[in-house]
Amino acid sequence: MRRPWVRIAAVVVAILIVLVLVVPFFINADTFRPVVEDQISSALGRKVTLGHLSFSLLTGSLKAKDIAIADDPAFSSTPFLEAKSLHIGIETGALLFHHQAKIRTFTMDAPEIHLISNQNGVWNYASLTRSQRSSTGSSQQSSSAADVTIGDLKIENGTVVVSSLAAPSRPFTYSNVDLKVQHLSFTQAMPFTLTADLPANGSVELSGTAGPVPQQDATSTPLQANLTVKQFDPVAAGVLPAGEGVSMVADITAQLRSDGKTVTGTGKIHASKLILSRSGSPAPQPVDVDFSLADDLHAHSGQVQDIAVHTGNLEAHINGSFQMQPQTTTLNLHLAAPGLPIDGVEQLLPSVGIHLPNGSSLKGGTLTANLAVTGTSSAPDIVGPVEIDNTQLEGFNLASKIQGINPLSSSKGNATAIRLVKADVHSTVPSTDLTNINADIPSIGTATGSGSVSATGALDFHLLAKLSASGGAGAVISGAANALGGLAGSLLHTSVSNGIPLTITGTTANPSIRVDLGAMLKGSGKSGTQQKPNVGGAVKGLLGH
Repeated sequence: MRRPWVRIAAVVVAILIVLVLVVPFFINADTFRPVVEDQISSALGRKVTLGHLSFSLLTGSLKAKDIAIADDPAFSSTPFLEAKSLHIGIETGALLFHHQAKIRTFTMDAPEIHLISNQNGVWNYASLTRSQRSSTGSSQQSSSAADVTIGDLKIENGTVVVSSLAAPSRPFTYSNVDLKVQHLSFTQAMPFTLTADLPANGSVELSGTAGPVPQQDATSTPLQANLTVKQFDPVAAGVLPAGEGVSMVADITAQLRSDGKTVTGTGKIHASKLILSRSGSPAPQPVDVDFSLADDLHAHSGQVQDIAVHTGNLEAHINGSFQMQPQTTTLNLHLAAPGLPIDGVEQLLPSVGIHLPNGSSLKGGTLTANLAVTGTSSAPDIVGPVEIDNTQLEGFNLASKIQGINPLSSSKGNATAIRLVKADVHSTVPSTDLTNINADIPSIGTATGSGSVSATGALDFHLLAKLSASGGAGAVISGAANALGGLAGSLLHTSVSNGIPLTITGTTANPSIRVDLGAMLKGSGKSGTQQKPNVGGAVKGLLGH
């Protein structure tokens, strides 16, 4: 009894196989190519061309070869998108019985997409979905984008090249781009997921909803999405020029929201190997940054509501505004860093090109800074007061390092207590200038003056040190002055009272500190030529010259 049903089933299967194999020969899918091209062109507002079309009854899809979507002519004459093949899922019944191509899905294999911004920050995809214009200039569309609804859009193994007409030699490339959009429609919000690889083994994932898509400006599409970026190297990716001295490897998580006019972003950055100066070296510990930003899409300006920088037990805050321009970003920011623990600050010093003397480290104390950051992102101008309180420089005896005062070479210990150092800072790309320096170092006394640190770490400081007569370096000098007596002793006593001029050269890692003998003699009202030879010789011997 089962055999007839088996035979019938076999016949049905055989017929289906024949239909699958034979029907495509009776359907010339290429006849639908103009219809499909018109539908896609109408939806996108761009000229779309397809190569040969073939039909698969088994999958219910059209396969197009050599697809190309034209770019906005204001940006490029080359295609906005090119792909070798495109699978278009259609309603088979409508195709077979009504000769209509009703599109259900798009699956695009290995496309290359070019995203280009112009000098005003406008993107080439902004004009997607706009009404096409006839030769007479009137608005005309064969079918409205609002009438187009597609089940799913998929892009697999794509490449996206991001560039700017203002800097065409610095493109940024995403590879292995996979995009899935569900319920594709220009009139409602669409769930989507995007993943891609970044240069230097980085990756990005963006998921959320987008839409509806404004017909006059696609960049104003509302968006809610979560962003995850791993192993992002902005220099390797071409986002930051290598010559600017800023680099890192960052992991980023963020929540993005856009109403079509303003984009807000909140999230975290975990930055390792951070460098913030041309002469800098990677920070030994990762730096964490919490941020909250708002960007006006049309004015190309934004507000930094808060950027909190963390490393160890350190926390500093930045707020202000920025203005995006074709080739750079103008800054107007404020950095507030009250009472930062020195141990945390020391972790950041290498990243800004400041290296403590070889073999030394800072222990305890605090740093306070109140800085204005203006200029551009590539050449910031940083101005404001900085103060260090109650720290100790371990592994470096400052008194014994002063060349030209022989008695101080016997100074004991291998550390320098620092009660206070404060100065006004003005940092630019070429150098960092410090004025109104006021230092209180118990083992020496007090010092005032000014100086600079070049981008390569070279020092050029001129200070006047008033040595304490009651102890430390001042006591050593006073004892030597009493032993000399006469004019030489008087000169040294006067120097202790009025101050000894010092010059600091070399580098931050290997400073050279010397007494300026000429300035010292001049400041005491006596030149080397006016003194008796034995007095000058005695003073020079004492000072190590």
